[in-house]
Parts: sequence; structure tokens; C-alpha cells
Amino acid sequence: MDKLCCFSSQASEGHSTHGTGKKRGGRGTIKFGFHLVKGKASHPMEDYHVAKFVRHQGHVLGLFAIYDGHLGDGVPAYLQKHLFNNILKEKEFWTDPNRSISRAYERTDQAILTHNPELGKGGSTAVTAILIDGQSLWVANVGDSRAVLSRRGQAIQMSIDHEPNTERGSIENKGGFVSNMPGDVARVNGQLAVSRAFGDKNLKNHLRSDPDVKDAIVDEDADLLILASDGLWKVMSNQEAVDIALKIKNPQKAAKQLSVEALRRDSKDDISCIVVQFKG
Repeated sequence: MDKLCCFSSQASEGHSTHGTGKKRGGRGTIKFGFHLVKGKASHPMEDYHVAKFVRHQGHVLGLFAIYDGHLGDGVPAYLQKHLFNNILKEKEFWTDPNRSISRAYERTDQAILTHNPELGKGGSTAVTAILIDGQSLWVANVGDSRAVLSRRGQAIQMSIDHEPNTERGSIENKGGFVSNMPGDVARVNGQLAVSRAFGDKNLKNHLRSDPDVKDAIVDEDADLLILASDGLWKVMSNQEAVDIALKIKNPQKAAKQLSVEALRRDSKDDISCIVVQFKG
């Protein structure tokens, strides 16, 4: 892959990571910005991201992702390096993106489990977005990091939050259980607050790693795309996030403002946010 521009990094403990980039093309300039900040939890920062444009087989691809790790950063760091490469290696990517993305997610998870224990015993959620030639958008996710598209100012959720209560049947059919302790969120086997994830070898018999995949056309009605970890979505609705981002012309400043607002609303978790603006 021939890179047009790339910003891929991790926020260090006690600090924030931010950046911006853009691509000029047939429908004008598409800009992106990102902001990552460590939360108030005692563990080190475990979020990673990808935000870049690349040339690949005669096309320009925007690659955007948030990887929200738990019990260590080995798995999200691995995903940052390998997941998009694995997707684009699929021979059917151009003819069947849905199947190719799903297959690459599953194969990447198997590779992570094979590399255990060097990657640690933890895991990671993922939300990824591939923008093909500024026109076709493919979003996939496992876990509760989320992608939201704004179309004429209206928020459209492009991903599905994989929560234990909503997928209880699948978990129980595999021999697991969902705990609902007072004052806590639902958890798989009393441990994990999502029902799908990469890694988590100790729970893998009761978890899924197959993604939900959704596509959209980026036309004149599309304003922007927000990708963020659950540290943002725990305290903010989809429409609130879109309303904030639409008021700010600089995508990096928009991503930062979303993070600042989440902290103001007392979000305790790590917060990672990418804003892609389709209207330059």
C-alpha cells in the first residue's frame, strides 16, 4: 500500500494524542482528525487507533479504526498493525467487501489466540471504517466502540453495540452465563462487559468475534463520520455527538471537543475519537 498520509499512535499515560489529515479528490477535500486521552482508571492507556489515507490497487482508501483494549494493550496494538492489512489481502475485497471483512476479522482473531500468551490474556473491541474512493463506506465492529454517520445533520448509528444481555442466548448456548450484579453492568461469566471481542482466550468459548458489517454511500447528504470508544458513548448520545461535531470546521478540534465534553460529563474510561468530515 502506498500511503498518502498517516497518523497512527497511542496516547501515553496522563497525556493525549491528537492529529489531523486530509485527502483532495473528485468530491472535494475529505479531512479527518483524532484525539485520544487516558481516562481516570488506574490501569495504563489501552486504546489504539488508525487514521490514514492509502493508495491500494489503483484506489484511494481511507482507513479509520478505534481499538479499545482490556487487561493490557497487547491485542489492540496487534490489531493496529495487522487488521486492515488482513482485510485488504482478501482476494474478494473489491467484489465482496462484507464477506472479506468478516473473514479477515475471524482470521485475525485466530492469529491473536495463536500468539497467546505473548499478547497477554486480555482482548479488545474494534470499530473499523473503510472509505473507498471517497464514495463507498464500509463499517464493521465487535464490542461496544461505535461508528455514527451524520446525514443532513441526523445521526445514523453504523455499528451495533454487542452487550451481554442482548446476546445472552448465544452466550448461554455455548455454556456461559451473564451476570447482572446490582450497581454493575451485565458481564459475560461475571468478567467481560461485551459479548464479542478479539482475544480473551479464557472466555473465547463463550464469546464471538464475528463482526457486524454495514455499508453506506457517501453522497452530498453525508456530513461526517464519528468513530469513538465507549468512554464517549457512555455519557453522550449519537445525536449529541453529531451536533457538537457539526459546529466545528476543524475535525481534530471536533474530536478534541467531543473528548472534552465526555470528560466534563464525568466519563471515567479512556476516550478515543476520530472525526471524518466529508464536506471540505
